[in-house]
Amino acid sequence: MGDSVFNCCYVPPPGKEEIVVSRRPETMAPNSAHISSDKRFLIFFDFDETIVDETSDDMVVQAAPGQHLPDWLKDTYQPGRYNEYMQRVLAYLAEQGVTESDIRSIMEKLPATPGMLTLFQFLRTRPPQDFEVVLVSDANAFFIESWLRRVGARPLFHHIFSNPATFNKNGRLVLKPFHSSDCPRCPINMCKQVIVRDYIARRTQERRRPYQRVFYVGDGANDFCPALSLGPRDVAFPRRDFPMHRLITEIHESMPGEFKAVTVPWVSGEDVVQRLKTFQRTEKLMRYSSNSM
Repeated sequence: MGDSVFNCCYVPPPGKEEIVVSRRPETMAPNSAHISSDKRFLIFFDFDETIVDETSDDMVVQAAPGQHLPDWLKDTYQPGRYNEYMQRVLAYLAEQGVTESDIRSIMEKLPATPGMLTLFQFLRTRPPQDFEVVLVSDANAFFIESWLRRVGARPLFHHIFSNPATFNKNGRLVLKPFHSSDCPRCPINMCKQVIVRDYIARRTQERRRPYQRVFYVGDGANDFCPALSLGPRDVAFPRRDFPMHRLITEIHESMPGEFKAVTVPWVSGEDVVQRLKTFQRTEKLMRYSSNSM
């Protein structure tokens, strides 16, 4: 993967980054001193098959002997317990001699979803009061950080919520669950709606006012759950014909009015850019109209 525009053009402000890998109060404490309280819009991103055009958990299997897992290991998977399954996969890779460098190299080569780097560049060049950018992913912290830093996009994200993953002294990538959830729509290790709702509530209290709009860009079934918490002024960006899009379409048809957010399917990140520009123009016209009355 070649260097992106971020590598040569973006110098991050000090102290802006935060990665959150659990819900413990001490790690959830925000970098309030470094996040401007006057952001008008909040935008959430998923990672796998949203930011990158692959599933990182599937791609790490390339590091295994023969680039595949033994059947006995694949047979241990249980629905809703994928995080536990990946813990076993990563343990197996370590036993096969797979190193931190091997895994990082695979993650760095993940292709960006079409138009996604254009979307990131758009967000980076907006006025400082516009977008607060947050990533919510059921992948893991090491995979995400490896890719974002490779393309130079890490400083764009104010917060990253994902499953913790760190290398122990034996060189094994140890994966843990983000939290414990009993949500019927989500795996037991992560309910994204809990994360999104808690984050919005916390930041609204810190800011002492709500965001003008909240956006959510995703693709999977576990992105449908947080999108359910969005209000009528907010916008869900489901990747077209992926599970999130299909679930939103189904609820629109079966329970009209239940899904409140504006729905804007996308194929390329450039589709999201165009709609964000439209919403920005709308907000500007509304402010102008209000000020002229």
